[in-house]
Amino acid sequence: MVEGTTISPIIAAAGLSVRYGKVEALHDVSVSVRPGQIVSVIGPNGAGKSTLLNAIMGALPPTGHAAGAVRYRDADVSMLSIETRVALGLCLVPEKRELFATMSVEDNLVLGAYRRKRNGERDFLDQLEPVFALFPRLKERRRQAAGTLSGGERQMLALGRALMGKPDLLMLDEPSLGLAPLIVKEIFHVVSALRQTGVAILLIEQNARAALQVSDYGYVLETGEVVLEGPAADLAANPRVIETYLGLAKKTA
Repeated sequence: MVEGTTISPIIAAAGLSVRYGKVEALHDVSVSVRPGQIVSVIGPNGAGKSTLLNAIMGALPPTGHAAGAVRYRDADVSMLSIETRVALGLCLVPEKRELFATMSVEDNLVLGAYRRKRNGERDFLDQLEPVFALFPRLKERRRQAAGTLSGGERQMLALGRALMGKPDLLMLDEPSLGLAPLIVKEIFHVVSALRQTGVAILLIEQNARAALQVSDYGYVLETGEVVLEGPAADLAANPRVIETYLGLAKKTA
């Protein structure tokens, strides 16, 4: 974790509001992530968590309209395309993972480095071995079709593919969704380990306990608004968060 408040955020959304027609999905939301931080956004279904990530990424559907500012490394990127934001170092791993099912694990990973290859980087595959070190099962299955992987392995592949692009900011949308508890623990262990690579992480997650355990800072999003924020340890000890999101199992977590 990066200490102190003098370091500028790598990403900062200020006063972000999103409408789909007459329906307001986000209202005046401000979040930020500093270099090397893991920041989580927790909240119930329908709170606007995925909308927040899509707005930061510039990936809202045509029916969506965003207001407010998104700044990346102190530059306003609110009007830039998804492709330009990716080129700057932003990466979103969506909830659906969006892998190429008929292609091999390794080919999916290589595609994650396509932007770097197109930019003329001669070492554009330099992250392949580090990804295999993070996810040994992907190395074991490197020739296997992505569509034959288990749910946990597909999530690992989605994360690995994102890392192939060497992003500065990695945004994860519900990485634990639909996974068995042991796999969830493994995925969050990897998320925590990614801090050592220097990548900043913005994590959207319904599993509040797991998210707050690996995060430095957190936000609670309800009905499109931030209702609580603070250091992750403080949120995990907050009576409202405990009652609503952590439940009675908090003492044995």
